[in-house]
Amino acid sequence: MIQRRTLLSQALAGAATVAAPGLVRAQAASAHVVIVGGGFGGATAARYLRRYAPDLRITLVEPEQRFYTCPFSNLYLAGLRTWESIGHGFDDLRAAGINIIHARADDVDASARTVRLSNGQTLTWDRLVLSPGVDMRWNALQGYDEAAAQKAPHAWKAGPQTLLLRKQMEAMEDGGTFVMTIPDNPFRCPPGPYERAAMVAHYFKQYKPRSKILLLDAKDNFSKKSLFQQGWKALYGDMIEWVGLADDGLVTRIDADKLEVETNFGTRHKAHVLNVIPPQKAGFIAERAGVADASGWVPIKAETFESKLVKNIHVLGDATIAAPMPKSGFAANTQGKIAAAAIATELVSRPLPQAVYANTCYSLVGTDYGISVAGVYRAKEGKLIEVPDSGGVSPMDANATFRAAEARYGAAWYSAISADIWGH
Repeated sequence: MIQRRTLLSQALAGAATVAAPGLVRAQAASAHVVIVGGGFGGATAARYLRRYAPDLRITLVEPEQRFYTCPFSNLYLAGLRTWESIGHGFDDLRAAGINIIHARADDVDASARTVRLSNGQTLTWDRLVLSPGVDMRWNALQGYDEAAAQKAPHAWKAGPQTLLLRKQMEAMEDGGTFVMTIPDNPFRCPPGPYERAAMVAHYFKQYKPRSKILLLDAKDNFSKKSLFQQGWKALYGDMIEWVGLADDGLVTRIDADKLEVETNFGTRHKAHVLNVIPPQKAGFIAERAGVADASGWVPIKAETFESKLVKNIHVLGDATIAAPMPKSGFAANTQGKIAAAAIATELVSRPLPQAVYANTCYSLVGTDYGISVAGVYRAKEGKLIEVPDSGGVSPMDANATFRAAEARYGAAWYSAISADIWGH
């Protein structure tokens, strides 16, 4: 664990500085970078572009006045966080000289280098950064569309859906069944559904102890599986039941009106609260920009996160095809730093240093029970590879002191990365 944390901390320091060019002045003064998306990737890119190129014109386009994070939204469901504690405004970025426009990006013309916004504005750009997150693949599960999500929320974008799911949990009678459907890879935050199961169990254990949680999974393996299952058992007994693909966990049909799901073998499960996490794809603007391929995701150049399909457009975060890097907030943050450095370097035609990327994902199983997975990645021959012996997961059978420390590390990570990106 000490070796893993040392390697990771070294990589994180590198991710913040490795490609930082000298201050770009006259050459960049007339250049304009437009960034779409004010989350972990986009807001990071904006802040670090300002740091690397103080005279660059930077515009950040984000429809929401306040950005609520998917990381730690599960803790809100558990009652361990207030809603506003996971919300972040943009005043600090404005103070840094970044132009913030609260509008939706509706279209991109890569040839003309323009972005059309929902407020009627059209922005021209020299470089475009897209950090659009994910959209749901509506009707990929029979019967699950936007209307169905108002009865069986996905809550896989932090916002109204998260608030709705919490209200449904509060309204459910003790002894009810919370059913969650989990998609096959790839999707946003691979450990997220399993942390959510633990956080829902934490809430039920306090307020609805006779209730059950059923997880219907489209795969037989998942991130930190053994660690999660050990923690579920230790803290919640038999409250959580996980059913994988081989045991008929693949859900093929949703009846949101009846709060019922049907599996591939024809088994039907009735829920009192139904949380459907559907298959996903890159956010809408990625398709409009022409950077998404037939998979629905965005292929990128590993060295810079520039699109492989459209020159001068960089894409960050969950929207990308970046395996073995996971779709996580931490990954998007490091990608934003490298892309910012790459853009600043390109504007003055300097050689691009080698990029180093990192990821750590902390998951909370109980109030004093944390687990984690970490990795460090490099670009090699156009692809991302994991640096040997750089990552790993928390050990099995760790004592209570170790698990409590991991829980504290997770909280500290969230505070630190929030300050790094949004300044608070």
